[in-house]
Amino acid sequence: MLFFQSQKQKEYIQKLEKAIQCFADRAEALDATNGFPFENMKDLKDFGYPKLTLAKEDGGYGGTLYDFLLCQEKIAEYCGPTALGIGWHVGTVLSLMEKKSWEKGIMKELLKEISAGALINTAASEAGTGSPTRGGRPETIAIKKGEQWILNGRKTFTTLSPVLDIFLVTAWVPEDELLGTFLVHHDRTGVEIEETWDMISMQGTGSHDLVLKDVSLPEKYYVQKSNPLEKRKPDAWLLHIPACYLGIAVAARNYAVEFAKTYSPNSLPGPIRDLPNVQRTIGEMELELSEARHFLYSVAEKWERQPDDREELAKQLGAVKLSVVNKAISIVDKAMRVVGAKSLQRQNPLQRYYRDVRAGLHNPPMDDATITLLAKSALY
Repeated sequence: MLFFQSQKQKEYIQKLEKAIQCFADRAEALDATNGFPFENMKDLKDFGYPKLTLAKEDGGYGGTLYDFLLCQEKIAEYCGPTALGIGWHVGTVLSLMEKKSWEKGIMKELLKEISAGALINTAASEAGTGSPTRGGRPETIAIKKGEQWILNGRKTFTTLSPVLDIFLVTAWVPEDELLGTFLVHHDRTGVEIEETWDMISMQGTGSHDLVLKDVSLPEKYYVQKSNPLEKRKPDAWLLHIPACYLGIAVAARNYAVEFAKTYSPNSLPGPIRDLPNVQRTIGEMELELSEARHFLYSVAEKWERQPDDREELAKQLGAVKLSVVNKAISIVDKAMRVVGAKSLQRQNPLQRYYRDVRAGLHNPPMDDATITLLAKSALY
């Protein structure tokens, strides 16, 4: 791979790959049983991956956005749901490190928990509002009673819910007429996980519903206020989404290439790699893979090295997601064309890659929103 920035980065990815190779052996059973990758999460914790983007002074590795994306692509090559799941935690930590917008005491408390192994994710989606990127007001409500905040509501798509220790819950605060973010620990009274996640793709993310019933929180856990009408600041850490689906496409590409090298029907003198149509299809896959990687990693590198240009680069974040995910879908489709009907067999990983990679279309930002943004940036 030509996208490493340093030898240290390369060595970290090589060590990570050794630690996660077993994920591929578990992937079929995970998908077939609608399970959750508890073993994979334990292996990642043992490796120290959840602390990749935690600052060194807080007990972490101090990894960058670029480090994060390389790792996400590699993990997804072995198990897409595991990569997408852990990506939300690692990305959330990266966002916290960059913004540091909370009160120092509560931030210090949270980072200490993460250093000790706590897993965190934001719970923002709701059935009645759709994706939070669309700007809908949450139906989850926070009401002040005395010195406590009382939360009631239901959150959907709460990825990693079976192992999360901390939720960052968005709620409407009528008292302030603002959108609030509340830090909620899993073991707090009134917090429940309802196992609703039943999808044909990315089953192992454990994105169940979070149910909040009269959850009482002290004032300090009301950690952030925001006006829903204000323009949201771009979050480059969300590039972990296209990085994940790119990794799934890499797995499909690798399978198809190996199949072409070794499959030799008796109608041919050698393997199907010698056929012009197979060579053309694989060549197209290689081109799309190269284009996707260059777009993803060039924007990530510019984001890190040219902070003064981030307002302009922000327009490219959604474009990267749209382009990379759609190229990933195309690569998996072409891999299946190389392998033929065998790719539809239940024990063949390509049919799983095909189902998993299409989930990227429904992760934020959505394609239509990205296209509209790009059009307006050119027209106005």
